[in-house]
Amino acid sequence: MSEETYGRIVDTAYKLIAEHGLDHTSMSMIAREVGISKPAIYYYFTSKDVLIDVLFEELCKEMGFAKSFAVSDYTEHNFRDKLLEDGFHMIKEHQENPHFSRVVNEFLTLCLRNDTYRERIQAITKGFVTGFQDLLQQGVELGVVSGERIAAKAQLLTVVIDNIGNFMVMGYDFESDYEQIWAEAVHNALNR
Repeated sequence: MSEETYGRIVDTAYKLIAEHGLDHTSMSMIAREVGISKPAIYYYFTSKDVLIDVLFEELCKEMGFAKSFAVSDYTEHNFRDKLLEDGFHMIKEHQENPHFSRVVNEFLTLCLRNDTYRERIQAITKGFVTGFQDLLQQGVELGVVSGERIAAKAQLLTVVIDNIGNFMVMGYDFESDYEQIWAEAVHNALNR
């Protein structure tokens, strides 16, 4: 088994799913794009469902809270700026990789039919809420965040950062940019 071919199959499936959706991307399309025969793709993935599971796991690795927000890097002196920067970086990554949000939205649709996927996405979302709660609690301990309504503030940050990606996929064009929306959410969450 060639790791290079395996990687090309996963990357190609990712791109084609972003362009055509899960239901309209076939193993034949992927094999043709990779430049291998349809039977050869089954050497690497026994079914489209197995390939989708692998792609889903790869996406989940990229979506965790700690991937974008390193709580240990926050200090009394950089807290607000670091929270802004980390969110801006996450937004920029979404803007630079439009396929990511499209593929994630395909999996969100799949979550309506698949409990395993839904539970995994819910765990990632809960991870963001918990991560922001921990981060804000650290801010309380540092004296830069009010201790009031920490759970609601964490949920606000989660909803905003999550939905910015959704709005990008939908092509919404705001008078203010996404960074300003994130900055407003951070300001509201940290405002005493």
